[in-house]
Amino acid sequence: MKAHELPLEDLALDRQVRLLTGADFWALHPEPAIGLRRIVTSDGPAGVRGELWDERDPSVNVPSPTALAASWDVELVRDIADLLGRECRRKGVDVLLGPTVNIQRTPVAGRHFECFSEDPFLTSRLAVAYIEGVQARGVAATVKHVVANDFERHRFTADVELDERTLREVYLAPFEAAVTEAGVWAAMAAYNSVRGTTMTESPLLALLRAWGFDGVVMSDWFAARSLAAATGELDLVMPGPTTPFGSALVHAVEAGRIPAETVTEKLRRLVVLAERVGAVGPDATPEVERGRFAPPLDERDTIEVAARLRSAAVAGFVLLRNEPLGNEGSVLPLGPELGRVALIGDHAVAPRILGGGSAFVFPTSVISPADGLRAALGDRVDVVPGVAPSTRIGAPDPAALRVPGTSRPGVEVRFLGANERVLGRDERSSSTYNWNNAFGPGVDPAEVRAIEVHTRYRAAVAGVHVLGCSGRGRYRLLLDGEPVLDTELELPVDADGVEGLTRPPQAGHAIELAAGAEVDMVVRHDVDPSRPAGDMLIVPMQINASPPRPDTETALRAAEVAARAADVAVVVVGTTEESEGEGFDRDLDERGLHLPGAQDELVRRVAAANPRTVVVVNAGAPVLLPWRAEVAAVLLSWLPGQEFGSALTDVLLGVAEPGGRLPMTWPGATTDPLPSTESVEGVVRYAEGLHIGHRRYLREGVEPAYWFGHGLGYTSWAYDELRVERGAVEVTVRNTGERAGREVVQVYLARPGSSVDRPVRWLAGFGAAVADAGAQVTVRIPLPERVFAHWEADGWIVEPGEFVVQVGPHAGAVALTGTITPRAAVAPRT
Repeated sequence: MKAHELPLEDLALDRQVRLLTGADFWALHPEPAIGLRRIVTSDGPAGVRGELWDERDPSVNVPSPTALAASWDVELVRDIADLLGRECRRKGVDVLLGPTVNIQRTPVAGRHFECFSEDPFLTSRLAVAYIEGVQARGVAATVKHVVANDFERHRFTADVELDERTLREVYLAPFEAAVTEAGVWAAMAAYNSVRGTTMTESPLLALLRAWGFDGVVMSDWFAARSLAAATGELDLVMPGPTTPFGSALVHAVEAGRIPAETVTEKLRRLVVLAERVGAVGPDATPEVERGRFAPPLDERDTIEVAARLRSAAVAGFVLLRNEPLGNEGSVLPLGPELGRVALIGDHAVAPRILGGGSAFVFPTSVISPADGLRAALGDRVDVVPGVAPSTRIGAPDPAALRVPGTSRPGVEVRFLGANERVLGRDERSSSTYNWNNAFGPGVDPAEVRAIEVHTRYRAAVAGVHVLGCSGRGRYRLLLDGEPVLDTELELPVDADGVEGLTRPPQAGHAIELAAGAEVDMVVRHDVDPSRPAGDMLIVPMQINASPPRPDTETALRAAEVAARAADVAVVVVGTTEESEGEGFDRDLDERGLHLPGAQDELVRRVAAANPRTVVVVNAGAPVLLPWRAEVAAVLLSWLPGQEFGSALTDVLLGVAEPGGRLPMTWPGATTDPLPSTESVEGVVRYAEGLHIGHRRYLREGVEPAYWFGHGLGYTSWAYDELRVERGAVEVTVRNTGERAGREVVQVYLARPGSSVDRPVRWLAGFGAAVADAGAQVTVRIPLPERVFAHWEADGWIVEPGEFVVQVGPHAGAVALTGTITPRAAVAPRT
């Protein structure tokens, strides 16, 4: 029986309404009367987390969306999306909560790493491939967050003000492509308001239907504000079971304030989704048969997945700079005569492979830069700690923790009820925990009064160790049974709640320990006794431990000594969860855009000690690189996923060419024309209109550090010829270097003398040229009619007359020019 044939009207009203609200944090209610099983959703921008958010159910960690976008490779994105679809099936997930197609309006946005690009055309092309890759596996993709959720600060309360043309041409464009080209099965309404109406209630959601969207519109988690959302296009409120729908919606229908057909229509769309993912009817596919954990990858799958992730990371690495050194040629790739390598920086040993918040998963494995280079070069690699990039108390080395009374690594978690009754126990190997109203078999969240983590900490080195905890609410720390901390940990008053996950408040206690000394450690969190009965109990919690480390000046001197003694110095620097993540934005000042800590000084000191210095930037969003002219090479790795070290080794040693091009403009200074995410009297004004990213730099005549589309390889290219046809261009390029390589050919349009405001140039197409040394190749790049159009009151308009075609390696360089005359047209308004 098909979804449209199911007798949904025969279900009692309360049973219908029940299905429009989540059953818990991640899953929807089953309904045996119509053959509907549970539908499971999962976060997944960098991997499929599943229902369990901890190390016992690890996930394949793919490169971040920005890293994938840097490949400018539609088929690669489709391939990684296929892998995510497979992961969904392995973990019993039906709906993947991605892709995020919000525009990278400004580099300070906290979730920058989770989005594809500053450009709506590039974002659209990659989003379509991502959605098609996931849905080919019978898993729903969810395009999010509709719309203008391009910031984190005050995202629950801020209202976005922007003109209709900017909304249509920039911010809605990827959502439209997701519907009209990819046929996406689900969409997520954002937290923020646009033009005074919160998005879960906004009439803008009706545009999805006008484009032909027949899928489910769900709320972002906790975004639904009131019953008014039921009168619009919102179908599903997440999470549950307590939401603005429920009994309030039942009463509104019974009182005649909301037509019963409204509920039935929403339910029918939900059942269509269920049919698409195999969750309804007599032929419904069962959920993966498992306990609490997904089956692990077998050995063959592990090898295959590692190879795909390694290639994907390489494809996204962007070589920003690679200068010749006298008669030696460029420093990269490192040659076969390579001697000693000084690998410097905390990120070389503990890299940042993914972002925090919705993007966070526990990876199945992690290859650090130190792991990768040592595997290839052995004892020729000297690993030297850098300066501390974070002021936070870190996560303890897992080898430092033992379950009390045993020799087993890890901790024991105890869930306590009234009168200190133990409701349940758990052994964990991680020091980071996220409980979303689920605490294990037999533990009723309503009965939980406290959570305790017990472990025995062993000091690897002598000195002052800082032991502590992170979370929200009341926390206590006991060392060898003695209370040393009793404190309330709270976020700032105006902070976003997710900041409690990405950089929760902390407290610590310093203790002097001899090498090999052990101390019993208990962290206790008391659940808020005043929380209303029935409220979901969400507890993010960490135990923390930072061993002693050299002061900044001592660390800098050690790095200098190592660099001076090496043939080449590789410095790995980057951002931290403290400086970049969901729930907060960075500030538009030196502190906000610089690398955290004294990492800039570390680079300068190493470069002064060794002219053959390569800097690897491990960051999800742009950071200022004030030393970029002082080093031989700069390689941008983004947040590259769990195969970081293997991919980096391939690129440094020349086994593979870094394939990436910047999907956003890289600023050179805080004086650059960068939009702010600050709200003024509750309003974020997109006053720059169409002119974001490279468009604004071009309009204002400002030179960035690196242009949108910039990226070097291990060869060089000449642009020989441009041929313009109706609907396409052909570009002939020649590899003028000494080895095979790949060039991303970019096509921009311009319209001098236009009757409307336009960017100086805008991206209209791109394609890859792959050629051996000395070879010539022609790339055909389509130019769909939409790239010529602009939005007016009557719909999409193509101005009559000529457009200028500009072809080059990035937005700031035009190598070939031609003209094209598209067919002038007025498209229907939707």
